Amino acid sequence: MGKRKEILLTGGLGYIGSHTAVELLENGFMPVIVDDLSNTTENVLDGIEKITGIKPVFYPFDLKNKKKVKEIFSKHPQLKGIIHFAASKYVGESVEKPLLYYENNLCPLIYLLKQALSYGVKNFIFSSSCTVYGQPDKLPVDESAPVKKAESPYGNTKQIGEEILEDTTRAEDIQVISLRYFNPIGAHPSAEIGELPRGVPQNLVPFITQTAIGLREKLYIFGDDYPTPDGTAIRDYLHVVDLARAHVTALQRLLNKQNKKKFEVFNIGTGKGTSVMEMVKAFEEVTGKKLPYEIVGRRPGDVTAVWADTRLAEKELGWKAEKTIQDALRDAWRWEKKIRKSR
Repeated sequence: MGKRKEILLTGGLGYIGSHTAVELLENGFMPVIVDDLSNTTENVLDGIEKITGIKPVFYPFDLKNKKKVKEIFSKHPQLKGIIHFAASKYVGESVEKPLLYYENNLCPLIYLLKQALSYGVKNFIFSSSCTVYGQPDKLPVDESAPVKKAESPYGNTKQIGEEILEDTTRAEDIQVISLRYFNPIGAHPSAEIGELPRGVPQNLVPFITQTAIGLREKLYIFGDDYPTPDGTAIRDYLHVVDLARAHVTALQRLLNKQNKKKFEVFNIGTGKGTSVMEMVKAFEEVTGKKLPYEIVGRRPGDVTAVWADTRLAEKELGWKAEKTIQDALRDAWRWEKKIRKSR
């Protein structure tokens, strides 16, 4: 077997990053991981190694350090692409700490692009978000939908990130795919890696699993007065392994020069909306655990309903979500039980 192509994977020990590292390794690539460990631990490397039999190269530093960013490129002059996950990601926190989010989510992107251009790394995958659509005028939302004024600084950093990337592709020799994903859930079926939220989870599924295992007294459901069939907000939940596969597929599209434009955008979701209450019921069905919950007020920045029109990704990338919500909840529960045992 030839030498594996090296791919810089920023935020590669995070939730989506670690699952993408596994998919890269399983597809013959070598991830070069950078992570500042602000939202994860170095143990995740062991999980990746247990699944794939390979331990990726890892550098623990913050990408706001320009000098270190340059060092990575000089140490790995053969990089074939960059998959950029590293970012602060909590909507609520971004409302409270906007400057932290603008600095963390935009400075590293600029530093990475500068080094990519000076070292001739021409393929860039950006971790974007369905938050760029705000509350869409029509559902499901497709890629031609207008990017609305963001509901949060977090969402705004994703919009600005895409603008920076698109402007750079116009001026420079670099090609970019921005993946706008919906709500990743679940864990690797092996239960070797999964979501590790710090403190009180901001996302629904870790809150569900932590409540089911007794770590939280009850699940808080934010709002039951939305104009939806059961009054709870609707999202497009997709299995994190499916999402990780999409990044590898997008990378291969760029490496094989199959992209139609220098800057492309794809929605990554299941194409189906599921309400918070439906998620609670689905979890109870697949695990047989009863979930105590309480309805509380809506959260600022939350939209009523959003789910993806995924036809472009299916047609152009040849990617489609394969796993069900039930698969994802089962995997998330298996992961939760495993991490509680080890703590």
